Amino acid sequence: MADYLARYRDSPERLDRLLARAALGGHQVADPPSLEVFLSQAPDFTGARKRALLDAVLHLLGVAPATAGPPHPEAFSPRGLHPWARVQVTAVKVVLADAHGALGDINEGEVALLRSTQHPGTVWEGNLLIHLSVLHALSLIPGHEHLVAQGIRTALAHQRPDGGMPFICDEDTWVTATAGLALHAAGAGAPVLDAIARRLVALQQSGGGWSYTEGAEQSDVDCTSAAIEVLHVVDARAHRAPIRRAIGALRAVRGHDGGFPTYSAGAPSEAGMAAAAANALTTQGPAEHATVEAALDYLGAAQRADGSFPPDWSSSRYHTVFRAALAATRHPSAVGHALARPCQALVLDSQNSDGGWGRQDGAPSDALSTAYALITLTTVTGPQAPAAVGTGAAYLLAQQRQNGSIRSVPDSIGPRPFPFTVPVLADVFALLALGHLVHRTRPDTDRGGQVRHRARGRPIGRM
Repeated sequence: MADYLARYRDSPERLDRLLARAALGGHQVADPPSLEVFLSQAPDFTGARKRALLDAVLHLLGVAPATAGPPHPEAFSPRGLHPWARVQVTAVKVVLADAHGALGDINEGEVALLRSTQHPGTVWEGNLLIHLSVLHALSLIPGHEHLVAQGIRTALAHQRPDGGMPFICDEDTWVTATAGLALHAAGAGAPVLDAIARRLVALQQSGGGWSYTEGAEQSDVDCTSAAIEVLHVVDARAHRAPIRRAIGALRAVRGHDGGFPTYSAGAPSEAGMAAAAANALTTQGPAEHATVEAALDYLGAAQRADGSFPPDWSSSRYHTVFRAALAATRHPSAVGHALARPCQALVLDSQNSDGGWGRQDGAPSDALSTAYALITLTTVTGPQAPAAVGTGAAYLLAQQRQNGSIRSVPDSIGPRPFPFTVPVLADVFALLALGHLVHRTRPDTDRGGQVRHRARGRPIGRM
């Protein structure tokens, strides 16, 4: 583990460098401006919680917290929090209470919540970061030595061959759903797609939604939306019942503002989730017209002047952009057109000289951002698009390794704004982008204008 961390002692990423050096025993001082830039990458509504989490991590590593004095009480408010966040917030509260000499303020109910996540050999909800946070918190409370030792053994069972530890045990359900859409767009045969659909149906939860991995109970809008799309494009009639239940799960968490949160009803809506849900709901035709229209209205209100959106679960600004552009063009209306145009303009105006796109303004090109941008461009009609698409596709293909995989930078974020790497997602979204491009250059359309998959005669996935 120390050898793994040593590779990051001189990382160009300031936070990685700070954490690695502190963990290896060197005296480190936090750079407040750099930490503020880092924290700005999280959605505003999570700000107080994420600041407290970062302060707790720094305290555990012996680095002075970035914030003077106790954290804002809002950092520990359980209002609107899903179970993962409640446990994480409680663990952070214990660590920071210890930092400020106020461990006596922690009540038994909070300690019991932390204890409830500990089971030998099992990482609660598949989330190793929360598991380790809980162990750090319980280690500060006398009487938990055996539970902590047991939890450490459980965590170490997930150490990777490179010496490091993952953030989560797996992300197999999310990857399966997105890969299903990519394979469908790229022309995969019926046996592959049917197998993916069967797997997703088997993983659907009693409430109608899907979680990111098998064994996790908390479902989310992202996975549920992608699964709906897969089941629809593979065989909407055969999967009518699971699709209906999944639509119900989306409706159950929809916000009063027309948007959708990531996890739970009552939590703040997010642009990325509104776009994901809108894409899924467009599969249902007129029955969900009003819901889609409201989601697009929400997206229009959230859209920034440059065409981008507030941070989501990707480090690339083009992630929500491509989803919003697809949703807008799948639901032609004045609202849709007004939403899509700034998305398209942002992509057309921000291409790098090497043909690719970077995560943020001025960032070097990477394969995932380029894939997202290319999907956005498949919604463009006009003289600019062909040149941008050609050079962008050339950049993307240049990132392909000998074995067919795609090299890229870390893109996923969780907990926001901490980045983590799921290498196969570069392959998935590159394939999805190429599939969309093939259908743009060789369209096979039905009377309603939907591009159809040549092999199966069904519309391609909207993601």
